[in-house]
Parts: sequence; C-alpha cells; structure tokens
Amino acid sequence: MSLRRVPAVLAVVLVASCTTQQPQPAPSAPPPVSTTSASPTPDPKALEKFTGQKLAWGPCTGSTDKAFDCAKLAVPLDYLKPGGETVSIGVLRHKTKKADLRIGSLVINPGGPGGSDVSAAARIAKSRPAAPLAARFDIVGFDPRGVGTSEPKLVCLTDPERDADRAEDSESDTTPGGIAKQLADAKAYAAKCVERTKHGQEMLANIGTRDVVRDLDVLRSALGDEKLTYLGFSYGTQIGTAYAEAYPDKVRALLLDGAVDPELDTAESLVTQMAGFQNTFTAFGRWCVAREDCALGRDAGGVTKAFQALVKPLITKPAPAGNRRLSFEDAITGTSAALYSQDAWKFLNDGFAELKRGSGKTLVALADSYYGREQDGRYTGILDVYFAVRCVDSTRITDRRVIDGAHERMLQGAPFLEGGTPDMSELDICSVWPAPATSEVHKPDIEGLPRPLVISTTDDPATPYASGVNLARDLKGALLTFEGAQHTVFLDGNACVDGAGVAYLIDGKLPAPETRCT
Repeated sequence: MSLRRVPAVLAVVLVASCTTQQPQPAPSAPPPVSTTSASPTPDPKALEKFTGQKLAWGPCTGSTDKAFDCAKLAVPLDYLKPGGETVSIGVLRHKTKKADLRIGSLVINPGGPGGSDVSAAARIAKSRPAAPLAARFDIVGFDPRGVGTSEPKLVCLTDPERDADRAEDSESDTTPGGIAKQLADAKAYAAKCVERTKHGQEMLANIGTRDVVRDLDVLRSALGDEKLTYLGFSYGTQIGTAYAEAYPDKVRALLLDGAVDPELDTAESLVTQMAGFQNTFTAFGRWCVAREDCALGRDAGGVTKAFQALVKPLITKPAPAGNRRLSFEDAITGTSAALYSQDAWKFLNDGFAELKRGSGKTLVALADSYYGREQDGRYTGILDVYFAVRCVDSTRITDRRVIDGAHERMLQGAPFLEGGTPDMSELDICSVWPAPATSEVHKPDIEGLPRPLVISTTDDPATPYASGVNLARDLKGALLTFEGAQHTVFLDGNACVDGAGVAYLIDGKLPAPETRCT
C-alpha cells in the first residue's frame, strides 16, 4: 500500500513535535501487482441503470468548504449480479470556475490500496502546482469500495486490536513455532474480516482492482465524460493500467506516477521493493554521515549496523513513547515511512537521536502515519483494505518453501530490515485468504490506447525506477525520468515534472524521448 507520502509524514512528525497541525492519514506499504479481470465480462445492458445515473451533488459531510461538493455513486456489489446488493461509492468534486475553458473531469487516485481518493483530491485541487489543472478540469476523487466515505466499509480489526498487533512483534520470531503462530493469526484475521464486514464473504470476493476499475467506468459515465482523464499515483497506476486494458477506447489521457510493475507476482514485487528501500536507506545513510549530528555515526559503511544495534533491543524491551511504547516492528515501520521523501530525513535522524536517549515518540508517530492511526487512536482501516485487495489481485502463493524463500530474499536485498519487516506477513495472510483471486499477473497487451505518460523516480523506495520503465514499455507510452530519492513527484513542486505533466493532461503533449528532470 503506497501513497503520496510527504504531507502525511511531515504532518505526523510535526504533531509529535507538539504543534497543533492535524496529520493526514496516509499509511504506506508495498504496492500490489498489476492485474486484470479473470472473470466473465458484465452485461453493459444490465448495467445501464448504474451508468445512466445522475449524481446528486451537495455539501460534503463535515466540511464547510464550499469549493467542494460531494455525492454518492451506486454500483453493484457483484457486477455479474446487477440486480443484487449495491455498494455506495463516495465522490468529491472541485468544480472549475472557468466553465468556458473546461475540458472535463480529472479523476485522481493517490495510491494504496485503501487510501482515500476523496481526501487526496481535496488536497491536490487546492495545491499551487495543480492550479493549471483546476482551471481546466473538475478535480474528482472517489473512495474505492470498502474505503473512507464508501459503504459498506471493510472492517477487520478494532483499534485496540491493531494497537496490540503492532506491539506484539510476532514477525520477529522466525522459528517453526513463531511461523505457525503467524499463520494461525492470519487465519483469525481473515475470519474477522468476513465476520465484521457487511456482506462479508461477497464483499471480500468483489473488492479487488477488477471491481474498482468497473466502478471507475460507471463514475466516468455518471460524470458525463465520454472519455476518462486519469491521474494515478503508485497503486493508482495499477488501477489506471487495468482500466486501460478493460476500456482502451474510453481513455482520453492517462498519467501514471510511481509505477507498479505489471509483470511481477506478489513475491517478486515484495523482493524488488525491499531492495528499493535498501537503496534509499543507503542514500539516507550518505546524507546522514555528512552531518555532525548523525545519530547513526559518521561511518557510511557502518550505518546499517548502527541502525540494527539501535532498534534490535526493542524486540525484548520496547522504548517508552509518551503513554505508548515503541516496538521493534514500529521502529522498522517508522523508518520505512520516512524514507518516502528526503524532506522527512531530518525528522528520521531526530527520531534515532531521540531513541538513543530512551524515547521512541517520533518513530511511533512516523509508524502511525504509515498505519493510518489518528491522534485520537482511531485507525482509518487502510491496512484492512490493503490486504483484502492485495489477496485477490494475484494468484496466491501457498507453498511454504516459496514463501520462506521470498522472505529470505527480501532480507538479503534489504539488510537494514534484518529481524523483521512490516510486510513479511502479507504472503502469509494471502496464503489463507477466504476469497478467491479475481485477477492475475500478466503482460499488458492493449490496442487502441492513447499513449500514456509514465513518471518514474530513480531512487523511489516503494516503486523502483525499473517498474516505470517496464510499464511505459508495456503500455507503449512515454517515460519521464525524475532524478531523486522519493516516492512519486508529480504536483510536488518540481517545475520540470509538473510542466510536462500539465502539458500532457491539458493538451495531450508528451515530453521528448528520454526527458529527465532533477
């Protein structure tokens, strides 16, 4: 699960530093693999009552900002049963004030799975880099099924259960007994998802990217757009790719930033991503040792060892963090969250220095941003949706030798994570998931698709640069390279990247081949 990180990470760290700024919930874990429908195609005639619906726009619940309006979109829970239960999709719109210049709607997905498109669209629509887009498009975000303002909401763990799970550090135990416990916990977790979610079993079977893409096309039609203009970050690139495969003739423009490699299965995507995190951690180490206040010492070759020496004692002795405790897994998670942007590296170094003094408050705050924990102790539920989508988006791996081999390769590629990683449980959970896979990994082969623009960052920890190269090749699109160490970059204030992306979305103008921005 991977989202645009900078506002979320910095907001949470600033809160930990006793400001009054509210954090933006944006947890982050690995992005899922590219998928396509493995089910029969729904009957368009039977879906007309959904594609022909008119959205009833009105004030957004809990907001006094008149720049936005909200609506609910009705879609089938199961697209092969259009007369059955329905799902309500929350939609937000920032309507352009220049009706004479309006091109249509620009639909945005910030990543995840499990991230709120409604919240992301609201933030982006009012950002300075997005002003040229807001002048030409209605900026639209929708919460995918199970997420945020959409109903029913996917529910697996209670807030206290999530806190307890984070504090347990069970993933650090790789003995046969520890692995057996992890599998038992995974089965219990899946059972709670079925039990606590409305239409539990059916919801889990129809929550994947296949169905989000179908919802997106219903939304396109309800918005009155003949063709879709779409901006996807991270996991949002997977949605964009799957939409292009399902509806290539209904695409106007497709900008994909922080690409998910369409040809990697779950195990390979995790192995690749862990190597990406190691590369970024190494870059952080070089930055850190050049500072006199580097909490991990001044030896670039010893940063990983120093980090391990600092956090491994937490396995048996968590550090106090206000009225909470910093576990080993939360230290790993908080570190990973901060690697998403160089803007957070100073706070990460401060967190390490703080831990050396015996407090884990900053690292807990960083981990909270990753997991979507609000200041009042409530969770957004993003991790539950993440696992539910991830586990039906690719053929699951049940062979224990393959799972254990993937775990070993993950740590070989990312030695700074030795002893555990926040994503090790994913293969275990998906191996016992109660809903069948609805998509499969494959090489996209699309005819009639307008050339998309793919943006890839050279030192992106969550979606490695090569993934963008591969996606641009597979979609026969243009590749824009950004030289930097962060996760996603479009509308982040880089004039080179933003100018190219805006020109593409508004005029369809692609950058010259091999364009690089710094």
